[in-house]
Amino acid sequence: MAGSSAVLEDGSLLSRLDKRLYKLETLLALVSGIAVFSLMVLAVVSVGGRNAFNMPLPGYVDWIEQVMPLIAFMGVAYTQRDGGHIRMDILIGRLRGRPAWLAEFTTTLLMLVLMILLVWGTWSHFGRSFDFARPNWSNDSSIDIAIPLWPAKLLAPIAFSVLSLRLALQLWGFGRAFVYGLERPVAVPLVQSAAEQAAAEAALVTQNDKEA
Repeated sequence: MAGSSAVLEDGSLLSRLDKRLYKLETLLALVSGIAVFSLMVLAVVSVGGRNAFNMPLPGYVDWIEQVMPLIAFMGVAYTQRDGGHIRMDILIGRLRGRPAWLAEFTTTLLMLVLMILLVWGTWSHFGRSFDFARPNWSNDSSIDIAIPLWPAKLLAPIAFSVLSLRLALQLWGFGRAFVYGLERPVAVPLVQSAAEQAAAEAALVTQNDKEA
């Protein structure tokens, strides 16, 4: 199930790398949000043009196909960093200390292996679409207005590569917590209790009020 998580920071190399990668993940998540907004604009333009002038946006479905990878993939690493993905923690949620970190390390390792395989597969898929010798460098295009598909196919290996970096950092964090028996390691999402979540939200509201 989804829970509220916190990521601690300190001056260690792991934490510094975590913060630098988080800036990139935040940028990609912003691009994903802009893509969602652009899709809404496209829908308004298409429907408005159809109703007002009997002229819907040409290639509307084609543009949706191009934008969907931005929406689907660009924010996954950002969500992984903050522990926002849905997960079933009936068992892991009952563990504490080294058993918990070992379980997190194992599941994160499995995810990393899967993502590396997906990077390899999606990069191969992009390679079959991209060709410098062809017009628009493309071996394939959309059906309606012939938009080259390789830019959209390139987004998947890029997003999965960033997610792989995030998983590698979290693997480091969980491994470090297991070896040293840490209670609250840095650079990994720590599940918050209801009281901790309320306190964090109150602190955020107080900070915003002071800045205003």
